[in-house]
Amino acid sequence: MSLDILIFGAHADDAEIGMGGTIAKHTAAGLKVGVCDLTRAEMSSNGTVERRAEEAEEASRVLGLSCRSNLGLPDRGLYITPEHIQAVTAEIRRHAPHVVFAPYWEDRHPDHVMCSKIVQEAVFNAKLRNYMPELPAVQVKECYFYFINDIGKTDLIVDISEHYEQKENSLLCYRSQFEMGAGTVSTPLNQGYIERVRARDSLLGQRSLIPFAEGFATLTPYVVRQFGSANHK
Repeated sequence: MSLDILIFGAHADDAEIGMGGTIAKHTAAGLKVGVCDLTRAEMSSNGTVERRAEEAEEASRVLGLSCRSNLGLPDRGLYITPEHIQAVTAEIRRHAPHVVFAPYWEDRHPDHVMCSKIVQEAVFNAKLRNYMPELPAVQVKECYFYFINDIGKTDLIVDISEHYEQKENSLLCYRSQFEMGAGTVSTPLNQGYIERVRARDSLLGQRSLIPFAEGFATLTPYVVRQFGSANHK
C-alpha cells in the first residue's frame, strides 16, 4: 500500500507517545498514514506479546491508521546490521512514503536510539537502485524525528489541540503498559507517564499559545517558502 506518511518505532506505543496527535490530525485530513513497529516488545516487564499486538490494533483504529506492521526484530537486540537495515529499507520501498518519521536519536531507551539510526540508514539506502534491486528504489522526500522519553532540540511543532483526546485514547489502549494491576511490575510507564506526556505536550505549545503541540527535529534545514505566509512549507 502506498502511504503519505510512514512512522517507525522500536515498540508498539512509541509512535503514539511521540506523535499520536499528529497522526490523528493527518488521518482526519484524509492522508494515508502507516506505522511499522520494529520489535514485538517481548522484553517488556508487563503484558505479553499477544496482548501488546491486540493493544496496537486497538490504538491503530483510534488513530485511523491505514496499516500497521511489525518486523519482528529482536527487542533489546536492535543494531545497525545489514539484516536490520534491509528489513526497514524493504518496508520503505513497499509503501513508498513521501515522509518518514523515526524516534529522536537521543533517548534513555537504547532501542529508540538504535531505531533512529537504522531508519536513517534505510532512508538513505532506499534510494539506491543497486541496493536490494528486487524492490524498486524509493526517494523519501522528508524525514523527521519525534520525541519519546527525552526532549531534544525542537525544530518545529505541530498544533494537535483538536486531536488531543484521540492521542490520549490511543495511549489508553496500552493498558498493559500504562496501568497498574495485579501482578504488574512498577515501571516508569505506569507511574503517571501519560500525565507527564500531557504536561510535555502542553509545555511545547505554551510559547505559541497552543494548548497542545508535538515537537519534531530534523537533520536537514526546514524550508520556508515565504516569511509571514500562512503555510510556510
